[in-house]
Amino acid sequence: MATAAQWIQGARLRTLPAAIAPVLIGTAAAYELQSFRLLNAILAALVALLLQIGVNYANDYSDGIRGTDEDRVGPLRLVGSGAARPDRVKWAAFGAFGLAMIFGLVLVIITQSWWLILVGIGCVLAAWGYTGGKNPYGYMGLGDLFVFVFFGLVATLGTTYTQAGQVSLPAVIGAIGTGLIACALLMANNVRDIPTDMAAGKRTLAVRLGDRHARESYVLMLALAILLVVVLAPTRPWMLIVLLLIPACLMPAWLMVNGRKRKSLIPVLKQTGMINLGYSVLFSLGLILSHGF
Repeated sequence: MATAAQWIQGARLRTLPAAIAPVLIGTAAAYELQSFRLLNAILAALVALLLQIGVNYANDYSDGIRGTDEDRVGPLRLVGSGAARPDRVKWAAFGAFGLAMIFGLVLVIITQSWWLILVGIGCVLAAWGYTGGKNPYGYMGLGDLFVFVFFGLVATLGTTYTQAGQVSLPAVIGAIGTGLIACALLMANNVRDIPTDMAAGKRTLAVRLGDRHARESYVLMLALAILLVVVLAPTRPWMLIVLLLIPACLMPAWLMVNGRKRKSLIPVLKQTGMINLGYSVLFSLGLILSHGF
């Protein structure tokens, strides 16, 4: 039976910044539109966090029963390691999804945006379908696209919309930026797992691109995310503080390009998660300081 510490480790806390980052950016964009709503922001954060935890448990379960994690290098997997029964991990995922839907429904009731229920259902289906079901899209190389859409565009623009009733250019730029960094985090994870994924028939984008190009795409995604703020600089000069994040990107970028041992890429996951969080904080701060400039 898995211990509480193992369940926490299985939730993969280092991936949670990818859930918080779009909510911070979306909330800052709503603030710039003079429509900040604290309760709505908290509910959006809870939905995002629970969906991320649900994805992690669902991925653990689905990969575990397929045998994809039998020779895994990286954080503990509950099913693959035998620490927890598959059905318990599956129900942990369903529990997280259920709570996310409850908080999401409260947000829908507050905003009276009933069409968002369809968005919420889409989020849960996408979360489960990444590695679950008969034809998981994560095994076909589409995981990165879905991460960009749901943990970038949907999470950020949805947060802004549920507070302001509209979206803005900064919200769109921030959504693209944090979505790219979330994809970079996934790429770092999948580059590390290329040998085992190939053996298990899991054709991630990293597998399809090949080791070298997959590593290069990580650097490109980080660079593009950070440099996009230049688009906003003419009218919001404080947005350039996001460029202060460049030094923090150098070490994980170097490790991705030069780290040949699979274990050497493990720290990149945490570093990329912190880059995403730092990006969201600096992006939000830039919007706030530029407000009324």
